[in-house]
Amino acid sequence: MRTHSDLQAMNERSLTQQAAVRRATFSPGEVKTLRPFSIWEISQFMFDVPADTLRKKLADDPSLPQGVTEDDGRQRWFTLEEINELRRRVKFRGKTLLPRRPKGRAVRVAVSNFKGGVGKTVVAQHLANAAALDGYRVLCVDFDPQATLTHSMGIVEVKEWNTVWGIMCRDLCREADRITESYDDPDDCPYPSSSELPEDVQSIGAQRFQDFIQPTCWPTIDIIPSCANAAFVEFASAQYRSLHKAWSFFGCVARYLDELPDDQYDLIIFDCPPAIGYQSLNAAFASDILYIPSGPGYWEYDSTTSYLGQLGDAMEDISEGFGGLADDAGLTLPKSFMDVRLLMTRFEANNPLHNAMMEAFRNVFGADVCLNPIEMTRAVEQSGRFQMSVYEQDYRQMTRETWKRARQSFDRAYNEFKTTVLKAWDQENAKPEADK
Repeated sequence: MRTHSDLQAMNERSLTQQAAVRRATFSPGEVKTLRPFSIWEISQFMFDVPADTLRKKLADDPSLPQGVTEDDGRQRWFTLEEINELRRRVKFRGKTLLPRRPKGRAVRVAVSNFKGGVGKTVVAQHLANAAALDGYRVLCVDFDPQATLTHSMGIVEVKEWNTVWGIMCRDLCREADRITESYDDPDDCPYPSSSELPEDVQSIGAQRFQDFIQPTCWPTIDIIPSCANAAFVEFASAQYRSLHKAWSFFGCVARYLDELPDDQYDLIIFDCPPAIGYQSLNAAFASDILYIPSGPGYWEYDSTTSYLGQLGDAMEDISEGFGGLADDAGLTLPKSFMDVRLLMTRFEANNPLHNAMMEAFRNVFGADVCLNPIEMTRAVEQSGRFQMSVYEQDYRQMTRETWKRARQSFDRAYNEFKTTVLKAWDQENAKPEADK
């Protein structure tokens, strides 16, 4: 017979091997760094100008970042910081290289589905990387205890109190005191104040706002990380909810993100676990846009159908159960999304089954299905295996055409994503102030 002790022992054995795994997937020093980008990549994929035109700009103004030239003098390489400085300082035909950024707070996008293996983390990682290369500042929130997105950003040492679980503890303490103080006589409040909550909740809840945000190997991407030990957040959240029945547990992350200065980030991307629980509901209620990746098979279609139904039912139950408490808690119920999009992943254009499933998705979901799927290529396979996005992979490590095809697939998906985000931004800005 095997008990929890066996599982804990297996965990300990695995932890001892983590360093070796990190050396295999990251760099020998276990610190992931972002590679430089060639002038060919910058001109073709970022600035959309001829390489010779960019070279002439650099030659005409030596004060601009000049990059590092290879020994043979054939190619220059630039860091992302240097690329961003070029964005700020250079114009072509009077046109700025900075991306369009409407006023207001960052747009929040939840990448979520019921089924594992459909590419949620791959999509979240690539959208974040593409946005960073496009000049945007990105915050990622890793809700998944598997912490794959966290590891892919080069972060391997995370304490559970610095994850979403810590944000939930902090929120419980703040909401407990707000609710207590809403009574003329706090002694009449039937719910506990923060001082009456368990000591571990109080200690974690005392963390500062910025303690949860960590820098990554990308200079313009930060992350609220996850870790395996955060898996018990579902059990802990259920316990906290029983301690304080007026706590709107589903609004923790939304309230936390509302504290961010509007101009700190441009995009906030959530990587959600393959389940509907306390964490995925927090992601849903904090997001403006719901992005649902799905593979091109029947089981993925079936799982997506179940996900939509169960998430809809859970949101309806919450709206009915907490409707009277929402305004005071800083929430708007029923929850509404500015957009819901379904993105096909692992798609093979020459596969009849994949094309048939794409047609089925479009017949059912219509214009909500993204026009540009993520194609399955060797570079995409390697991105999952080595926790490196296509954007992080050096095209010199494979044939340039293989890398280019994968990059173009993600670029098309990103450009469609960007259009969706900008549309949502404009819709938000068009609202009367009273409705925001």
